[in-house]
Amino acid sequence: MKKWLLVGAVMAAVALPFSPARAESPKSKLNVLLIISDDLCNDLGCYGAPVKTPNIDRLAERGVKLDRIYCQFPLCGPSRCSFMSGLRPDTEGVLGNGQTVRFKLKNLVTLPELFRHNGYYSARVGKVYHLGIPGQVGTPGPDDPQSWDYAFNPKGNEFPTKDDGDEFDPDPKNGQSFRRNLLKGDGHEQADFQSADEAIRLLNQHKDQPFFLAVGFIRPHVPEVAPKSFFDLYDVNQIKLPEIPANDFASKPPLAFHAPADMGMSESDRRESIRAYHATTSFMDAQAGRVLDELHRLNLDEKTVIVFMSDHGYLLGQHHAWQKTMLFEETCRVPMIYVTPDMKTRGQSARGIAESVDMYPTVAELCGLTAPKELQGKSLVPLLEDPSKPFKSAAFTQLHRNKNGDGRSIRSDRFRYTEWNAGKDGMELYDHNSDPAEYHNLAKDPAYADTLSDLQKQLHAHYNHHE
Repeated sequence: MKKWLLVGAVMAAVALPFSPARAESPKSKLNVLLIISDDLCNDLGCYGAPVKTPNIDRLAERGVKLDRIYCQFPLCGPSRCSFMSGLRPDTEGVLGNGQTVRFKLKNLVTLPELFRHNGYYSARVGKVYHLGIPGQVGTPGPDDPQSWDYAFNPKGNEFPTKDDGDEFDPDPKNGQSFRRNLLKGDGHEQADFQSADEAIRLLNQHKDQPFFLAVGFIRPHVPEVAPKSFFDLYDVNQIKLPEIPANDFASKPPLAFHAPADMGMSESDRRESIRAYHATTSFMDAQAGRVLDELHRLNLDEKTVIVFMSDHGYLLGQHHAWQKTMLFEETCRVPMIYVTPDMKTRGQSARGIAESVDMYPTVAELCGLTAPKELQGKSLVPLLEDPSKPFKSAAFTQLHRNKNGDGRSIRSDRFRYTEWNAGKDGMELYDHNSDPAEYHNLAKDPAYADTLSDLQKQLHAHYNHHE
């Protein structure tokens, strides 16, 4: 490579008064390139994982890597609507995958819409708001047309073709499968390759005007499709499976999980699934690299704010669990990297607690735009200017399990506390100083009673305020 689910309850539409996105005239308009990967945990080279992601790693060397960013909902649709609106899920009302960002608040101002109102060309390539994978590939899905001057929906090939390698569905009745296709060639028939092509075309077409370009790659979301060359980067026999204590599952509430242990996969299947996840992550990295290369070739990186992020994290066998829609560290924590033309803290990492909902006000401030006062995120600019500083005291992530109710989680500097249906269906408490893998539930340990009570108060105060 070169260098480089609808919610069961129907909510009434609400039209709250949002502050207008007034046009401004910054001294020198900075472009925005927002790159979003789908279902990507922190398994990237720059985060210390044995995954080959040279382009994203190089991006981290040019910017600030945020080590403790947490999504607000570990499911694509609610998470994306939250960070694109700058509002928390309970406020903007999207708690499932079938709703648009304006499901409840018709007149909110999305992040790209703010830029449109300020003279920017705004474009979406690929999956930015929710898109069902694989079924909705090639369609807009529940998109938001008000956000864009132009939108591109790559058709891609999400299904096996003749002479592909293999296909594998571990437990299709209990969630998305790990269908694995080892395609020949360079992957040009895949959606992410087509998205990179279109992003490159748009960079050339609009290089002489300010732009907000959001590029949404769908890998490593299942089905795990990538050319064989990317699978060949990983020896399945070298894949390490998590070492899990025998009492891990029994110590947790049943609602903490959404599928049978390991989705019925054998040890061999688990290794192959992790290999496929890493291969498709590398394929996504290669497509991101093509876009970043073109930005550099056009000298646009000298006047562009670059953000790389994922919508939520992902489990790869930890707790014998897979995928998302759970409230563990691996599903709640996401990668995020910021690069600005004049960044003085290049190559540094920030350990401060922060949230995906903070992205909107951050990008607005970096570009000199006034964000709507109703935003519920906090600009990360102070953290980007001094990555050694603390940022937030806690981050909040939630889930809605339809008829089974809600899970809510708070992540402080040291602890994670999670409760299901206000604690009636179980509680979890993990001490990250001694248990970063969250295998030992301390919720019933008398020695942690004061800690649990304090985190309960913070959690309830936060959600009572935002409901």
